[in-house]
Amino acid sequence: MSNPTTRVLALLELLQIHGNASGSELAQMLGVDGRTLRRYIATLEEIGIPLTAERGRYGGYRLVSGYKLPPMMFTNEETLAISLGLLAARSLSVGEVSTAVASAQAKLERVMPQKLKQQLRALGDSVTLDLVPTAAPDSVTLATLAAATQNRCRTVFDYAGGSNNDNGSATRREFDPYGLVFRHGRWYAVGHCHLRADLRTFRLDRMQQLHRLDIPFQRPQDFDAAAYLTSSFASMDSGIEVELLLHTDLAKASALLGDELGLLTPKGDAVLWRAHTGCLNWFAAQLVRLPFTFEILTPSDLRAELRRQAEKLLAIATA
Repeated sequence: MSNPTTRVLALLELLQIHGNASGSELAQMLGVDGRTLRRYIATLEEIGIPLTAERGRYGGYRLVSGYKLPPMMFTNEETLAISLGLLAARSLSVGEVSTAVASAQAKLERVMPQKLKQQLRALGDSVTLDLVPTAAPDSVTLATLAAATQNRCRTVFDYAGGSNNDNGSATRREFDPYGLVFRHGRWYAVGHCHLRADLRTFRLDRMQQLHRLDIPFQRPQDFDAAAYLTSSFASMDSGIEVELLLHTDLAKASALLGDELGLLTPKGDAVLWRAHTGCLNWFAAQLVRLPFTFEILTPSDLRAELRRQAEKLLAIATA
């Protein structure tokens, strides 16, 4: 690295990697003396890179959060990882975020090596991320709730329920958000609803006039928003209640079924599957594809429906 410009850029990369490093450490890594290092530091400051220097045993140089991001340097692997993340974000189509994602992706592609660009385009052409939401919230709602969740601040909003809930009219809610979850193509907020004085789940696309309040709250320790959402989906009182005992382990059952169709819990050497369905015919068709044996605990009508499915398949196989 004989070129001073190359060394200045290398210094910037070292500061990004190490966060805080002493002058002697940086000089040694660059292979320069202390005076030259200070000159490189001055060069970074002259071009607008915010830096701070602290004296003492644990002092050193570090980047400071400023009004704009400094030039960032990434390896090929890091660039590919960022690009895949942008591809996933674009699939979510959250309001005007999609435009920002496309702009960021274009900036990355302009400076990518040709081989890496070809790899990324191959992924873009061949990989499908099934993340498109059926009803996307606006980015302001998502960002406000995320900040309120992180800072433990209460929110207030008008919530428009479904067609079976108060004829779809909106109700005013004060809400302590414990976590946000993207599930089944929608964004959900899980937390304490002060109107109902209990845990509740709200869809972000149904929230209106959301505001953050200067009222702090305490979230229950180790609260798992995703696990609560899974449990609440499985315990919905709509449809026909179904219980099966799957003769496999939890890892294999989860890998095949996920949590979209119900709640999976270990039970001895098997897994108990609790779910609800509005159509036993459809549910029986899902059971046919299971690679492991199972027992239908309830309802008995599901056994009859599965028998009809099996007889139909047998007739096709022997025709």
